[in-house]
Amino acid sequence: MRWYPKGYGGHRRDPDQVKREGWREQGLLAVSLEDARLTWPERELVRQLGEKLYGPRPSDEGGRHG
Repeated sequence: MRWYPKGYGGHRRDPDQVKREGWREQGLLAVSLEDARLTWPERELVRQLGEKLYGPRPSDEGGRHG
């Protein structure tokens, strides 16, 4: 049997579980623009919110191509 200091070892939560618990417990939302579960309008809304709160992403600066 191994002994681990508190906070080490044990099982790891998967990233979606961490995001789910963050939303339910603290009202935090972590969303990827590449999440396939989102429709285009939903991804666009997330992108616009991110730009409003934190500014443009480095890859978005300099205008759009497309």
